[in-house]
Amino acid sequence: MNIALSAHGNAMTHQVNRSARLRVRVAAKTTEAQDIAGFELVDWSGEDLPAFTAGSHVDVFMANGLVRQYSLRNNPSERHRYRLRDQQGAGGSIFMHDMLKSGDVIEISHPRNAFPLNEQASSSLLLAGGIGVTPILSMAHRLSALGQDFALHYCARNLDRMAFRAELETGPFKTQVHFHLDDGPPEQKLSIAELLKSSPKGTHLYVCGPRGFMDAVIGEAERSWPKETIHREYFGKIADVGSSDDRPFAVQIASTGQVFVVPAGESVVSVLGTNGIEIPVSCEQGICGTCVTRVLAGLPDHRDLYLTDAEHAANDQMTPCCSRALSESSCWICERGKYAPVDIHRAKQGLTKLGQTTNGS
Repeated sequence: MNIALSAHGNAMTHQVNRSARLRVRVAAKTTEAQDIAGFELVDWSGEDLPAFTAGSHVDVFMANGLVRQYSLRNNPSERHRYRLRDQQGAGGSIFMHDMLKSGDVIEISHPRNAFPLNEQASSSLLLAGGIGVTPILSMAHRLSALGQDFALHYCARNLDRMAFRAELETGPFKTQVHFHLDDGPPEQKLSIAELLKSSPKGTHLYVCGPRGFMDAVIGEAERSWPKETIHREYFGKIADVGSSDDRPFAVQIASTGQVFVVPAGESVVSVLGTNGIEIPVSCEQGICGTCVTRVLAGLPDHRDLYLTDAEHAANDQMTPCCSRALSESSCWICERGKYAPVDIHRAKQGLTKLGQTTNGS
């Protein structure tokens, strides 16, 4: 297929806006559990930080050129600091664990929320697996402050890997927290089916953790819970960015008329970036929503986990970091306010060098 994208009112830009970044200082770096570090960030000049809502995350711009997302775990009422965590691993984690230290000044994005909390729900059920507890903890702080009914269930392999346990055991909502350990006795292990079955009608479910944990919880919830009450946030590599069945397709930028062929194995973001059209990205896996872009025409092959089922069905936006196109023969591009079909083979022949503009007639 081919797709027409709007370059107005969305994520597409020709230059990364550095002025929108925040400069913060690492006020504290702590060990929270085995292989898990905690970070407290404050404004480098001592001012208050921008407000955030429960479930929010920030991008951390690292000295090694990587950009990684980190959920905020503290009470959203706090403006003097952002608190986040990192699990030791490769890439960005090497920077966070081995290079970043207290006193360092780094750049982050403004907080944004792809995992919002419904504060009007009659009851909330918070389920966290491993380091997925980070955004869940912020939600618990918010619900507690509101006096809302909720329960938090935190699953981990063992005590050594259970971050923030002391905070949860002594906090204002300690009686609403339940711990479940893989290596613990049978009676304390989580029964997902029983927990979901016993939850009051109208409860909203929030789940974050490893893929297997989330699939188990969501799969069980979808048997009987309304879809609009099931909320999730993934982390790690999950989106199907590339496949052996991928076909090339063309993308037209509506504002300029430029047409670019996206080969199999490359993303829209990559091809456009090569040609000087930058779409801000963060996760590059279809999780965060940073790159969501309007689709003026064409049928996207949605591969993200950010947009809802209803938004996928509407086909008027896509995540160009991982999503592709479905049609095989022709596309629709925007020309002088009308949509005109373009043959993919003609587009490819007319673009021996990416970036060359072709006539859409």
